[in-house]
Amino acid sequence: MRILIIGGTGNISSHVTELAVSQGHDVVLLNRGNRPLPEGTRGIIGDAGDPASIEAAIGDETYDVVANFRSFSPQQVTDDIRIFSGRTAQYLYISSASAYQKPISQTPITESTPLRNPFWQYSRDKIASEDLLVAAYRESGFPVTIVRPSHTYGESLIPLDGGWTSLQRILDGRPIVVHGDGTSWWTLTHSRDFARAFVGLFGNPHALGQAVHITSDESLTWDDIARLLGAALGREPQIVHVASDAIAREIPAMGPGLVGDKAHSVQFDNTKIKQLVPGWVATTPFAEGAREIIAWFLADESRQKVDAELDAAFDRLIEKYGA
Repeated sequence: MRILIIGGTGNISSHVTELAVSQGHDVVLLNRGNRPLPEGTRGIIGDAGDPASIEAAIGDETYDVVANFRSFSPQQVTDDIRIFSGRTAQYLYISSASAYQKPISQTPITESTPLRNPFWQYSRDKIASEDLLVAAYRESGFPVTIVRPSHTYGESLIPLDGGWTSLQRILDGRPIVVHGDGTSWWTLTHSRDFARAFVGLFGNPHALGQAVHITSDESLTWDDIARLLGAALGREPQIVHVASDAIAREIPAMGPGLVGDKAHSVQFDNTKIKQLVPGWVATTPFAEGAREIIAWFLADESRQKVDAELDAAFDRLIEKYGA
């Protein structure tokens, strides 16, 4: 199939691109051209936030599948519906599992769980974008498939607040901050596993008009996540638990994603994606993923960047709330 991927070189999309090429698809990447093109792809230059640049980049081309990994606002979706109507047989929109209701009233989460997040604008924009796409499907048959990832990581993404700053603290024998009491449930999905399910949706007529999440079946507590990363470093982390609201006050940039997503226990029912992509199952446990992350960061010292301001904020939280 002829595939247009808007993005294609990021944390989630790079594995999608690699897999699509390996399966023989004709893959075109539309992005700003700031990164080298993966082997076997063709690049066109455009900005996902500028509809005129998208139209100029694609010209009169048509595609079997368009997958947009760089859509974050309802206006972008409005533009994409106009641009790609009649020019693709399937439009894959990457939403977010953070759009599911918060607080969560019932688990496991299914695709019919209500969408509502009063805490995080990012999630509300995804919900509004989904509403536009569903309306376009109902009114004109716009061939959308909505995909909701939940905390998908690769070797270069540390799924612990603070990133390398927190890992350096573990290496130095200094305590790290984990929100709440560390026992809320969370789901991490390796981008390789996500890619196999996502590419399996390409050209799937049963996926049109559908919303589906793609997540691992593995459940971890946040303390588990910290300890598995510590084990990969060869260290036992010293964990200080701090209420999510307190972290949000001290480090406002973390607030929306923490209070609006990570502070809530989540477990997902993946029945639907397994029906749409027979045989798919996530196969990478986080213990393995953690080792890959640590190996990637330790392989190049330039990747090990400590945020001094964030490090100081962690010290203040630990001084105030630590035992």
